[in-house]
Amino acid sequence: MLFDSILGLFAVDMGIDLGTCNTLVCVKGEGIVLNEPSVVAVRKGTNRVLQNGNAVGLVAKEMLGKTPGSITAIRPLKDGVIADFDITEAMLSYFIRKVQGGRRFVRPRVVIAVPSGITAVEKRAVYGSAERAGARRVYLVEEPMAAGIGAGLPIAEATASMIVDIGGGTTEVAIMSLADITVSESIRVAGDDMDEAIINYMKRTYNMHIGPLTAEQLKIEIGSAATLPEEMSREIRGRDMISGLPRKTVVTSQEIREALREPVGQIIEAVTRTLERAEPELAADLVENGIHLAGGGALLRGIAQVMSEATGLRCMVVDDPLSCVARGTSVYLDNLATWKDTLESDADDM
Repeated sequence: MLFDSILGLFAVDMGIDLGTCNTLVCVKGEGIVLNEPSVVAVRKGTNRVLQNGNAVGLVAKEMLGKTPGSITAIRPLKDGVIADFDITEAMLSYFIRKVQGGRRFVRPRVVIAVPSGITAVEKRAVYGSAERAGARRVYLVEEPMAAGIGAGLPIAEATASMIVDIGGGTTEVAIMSLADITVSESIRVAGDDMDEAIINYMKRTYNMHIGPLTAEQLKIEIGSAATLPEEMSREIRGRDMISGLPRKTVVTSQEIREALREPVGQIIEAVTRTLERAEPELAADLVENGIHLAGGGALLRGIAQVMSEATGLRCMVVDDPLSCVARGTSVYLDNLATWKDTLESDADDM
């Protein structure tokens, strides 16, 4: 323990929001120092990362959908969990090296936020990847807890706080009280499924194939869950599925809203199921405290409105919803000596 404390004086301990779409890294005392896409470009048929191991994050995302046959741009996490162990390890190694800078002689302790619904096998995959990437000790915290702390909710008090964290691969719904989760549900429907719904709508309606980056752009620019005061439209380009040739068309916000109806409906159903399982006293607290939305999906126009209409509760988007999970891991880092016994750790399996 004493030796570990001494190492801690020299290590760059970090908190990581290991997301399906983006990875955020924070450093104790410095806040968020890295925010890059969870994408890696490799030589096809191998796990060799391009550009001397540096084709990761922003550099690799620019290659999505545009790579030649010899190169593959991979997102190694799917539905919030590791789908490709080797590529995840390479990505984490790059991010840890980048954050450490010249201070690489002492391996860091790392707090990683993970979906609340992941299995023991998936947890071991996170431990293994982080350790091989250079972590000295790995602690896991459930994403809803990190999001609640990062959003500044009074989760340690004897009152109910509810968070809905809509990420890229999973949506985490949790009711928290007295520094623990009382009721939760994790569904693998989130931002990626919204993008896929837009892609499928364009195929059905326009016989046009568009890529995931175009779908994401449509979602951000004109997507909504509720009727807009002033509807919008955008011109998009893709490939005609009949002729195989490039073409363009105009899409309206009403059409994108229709495309998003199913994934948004599944998220709201998960919220309703969680509320139905809450104890009466906690449910009563939520009448006053409401529901807090976090994650990139919380930025979808009107989602708070439709969730409020479905539940009858006040719904609000937290400040800077994209980074609240990472901010929560930062709080855990700052109080690691006090809270480490409450976190799952790779040391538990030793």
